[in-house]
Amino acid sequence: MTYADAVAYIENYTWSKSRLGLERTRALLHALGDPQKKLRFIHVAGSNGKGSTCAMLERVLRAAGYRTGLYISPYIQDFRERIQLSGEYIPADALAALTERVAAAADAMEDHPSQFELVTAIGMLYFAKAGCDLVVLEVGMGGALDSTNVIDPPEAAVITNIGLEHTEYLGSTLGEIAATKAGIVKPGCDCVLYDGAPEAADAVRAACREKDVPLTAADFSQLRLLSSSLEGQRFVYRDRTHDLALLGPHQLRNAAVVLETVEVLRRRGWSIPEAAVEEGLRTVRWPARLEVLGREPLFLLDGGHNPQCAEALADSLRELLPEQKALLLLGVLADKDWQRIVEIVSPLASEFLCLTPDSDRALPAGELAAYLTGLGLKARACGSPEEGIAAALEEGGPAVAFGSLYMAGGIRSAFPGAYRRHLRKKGRTARESMTPMRRGFLSDRIVRNVRSLPEFQAAKTVMVYRAVGGEVRLQALESDPGGRRLVYPRCAEGGTLEVLLPRDRDAWVPGPYGIPEPDPARSERIDPRDIDLVLCPCTAFDEAGDRLGMGGGYYDRFLPACENAFLAAVAFEAQRAAEIPAEPWDRPMDAVVTEAGVRRNNKKL
Repeated sequence: MTYADAVAYIENYTWSKSRLGLERTRALLHALGDPQKKLRFIHVAGSNGKGSTCAMLERVLRAAGYRTGLYISPYIQDFRERIQLSGEYIPADALAALTERVAAAADAMEDHPSQFELVTAIGMLYFAKAGCDLVVLEVGMGGALDSTNVIDPPEAAVITNIGLEHTEYLGSTLGEIAATKAGIVKPGCDCVLYDGAPEAADAVRAACREKDVPLTAADFSQLRLLSSSLEGQRFVYRDRTHDLALLGPHQLRNAAVVLETVEVLRRRGWSIPEAAVEEGLRTVRWPARLEVLGREPLFLLDGGHNPQCAEALADSLRELLPEQKALLLLGVLADKDWQRIVEIVSPLASEFLCLTPDSDRALPAGELAAYLTGLGLKARACGSPEEGIAAALEEGGPAVAFGSLYMAGGIRSAFPGAYRRHLRKKGRTARESMTPMRRGFLSDRIVRNVRSLPEFQAAKTVMVYRAVGGEVRLQALESDPGGRRLVYPRCAEGGTLEVLLPRDRDAWVPGPYGIPEPDPARSERIDPRDIDLVLCPCTAFDEAGDRLGMGGGYYDRFLPACENAFLAAVAFEAQRAAEIPAEPWDRPMDAVVTEAGVRRNNKKL
């Protein structure tokens, strides 16, 4: 079975109302040797904040030196997100092998397990085989009858914020839903509670009394925000100061639950130094939860999908963007209370860009846009995440995509490419808007700064280029190379680049993109390993040394072969961006040279 076969097999078995119950999961795990019996757990249930709470707990435990498992749902981009070992996704080959084993047992059962039950079994096998010290286990839906509830009493049963959700399965009131979620509380564990709506909290307290389980509730009166920015939040809880990477007031309350859970674990004998708590909260990452995807302009992504999430998002935007309205990219599921979501967020919206989430339950973008315009709001439908992102970036103001986790994956996948195209266009426009005289003046200053580089002064072979359009002009280097060899790129077939040393001044021909290139017949080919310094053109750059080329990728594919070269991008200050989203194949520059000077490793010299 291949990885693709495994995912296809799992997704063939979808959830339905008849799938509630623990019998199938118990039978399946028993056939597999009951791997869950070899593991210890933190079990997390709730309506909102489960995933973020799980992410924080896992990161703290990993910082404390434990071998951690993390089991979550749903996934955003990669199916393997659902099963993680010490911060790494389950390898594709391991998922395939374990699915094949689980499939053999599941297919032999008269009542075939559901998709979620299959994944739960795969996760238990993987964590047991890996020898996890502690698994942070997120409930899929509800609690009492959720597939994950086959485990023995966990170290801690954590109940996060509870709201009205899945009422057809879990109950019609907050008390009924909370009682169902409190089904993960078992004699022998501790319970930690997000102390929210009184009706929900009372139901959890009643379950703990009935099972004689100690209950610890987060005390939000002890929580105080010190500062907040796009970099994170600093807060005080019970007189201790913490830094949190996640954004939004709601994440502070989730963090308080995490801190109470850490204290419970300590009382139960787990060694969790305070330094590990600080590192875990400071470095935790959780995609699609008020995640900053871009900064110029600001683009946020949030997977919020119900009125409670919308309230939390609205509070966050009022804090992060005071006195500002944002362009909202909204996609919703038709079976959610999306009208209430619109009511909550519309005062914060300058415009709505409507999208259709990737789900058969999605409300079509056109219908959502028509509803919004009927309310007198500015709205338009977009045919794809790429179209919506491009439109938002073109507007230039802050933008927020939210409404469904089924939309979040598409946004997250499409954003890097769309953002790079936007930054490339912006940088190109900035340099080409200068007059030729201005570009020439600034190019001369850049050449002077290049000459000041110790790496240039020590170089024997320097790779330069002949400028076109608005690029920085390096021709002044040709008039006084100082005994160095100046070599030039040529765009070869197959998207590759070769470097040539012209034998004379006339060894030039027009390249395929209008760029002057050396004639191969009148030039010497140069081994990339012989190049000491590469001067790279770019359309945009940032302080970290990341650059954007014109988009052809010739330099990106070529630079790794320049094993001994110092890499320096040359650009005008006007081309600087707040942040370039780097791709795996990008190679950061050792320096960026502009008319203002030379920057190395984020520091201007």
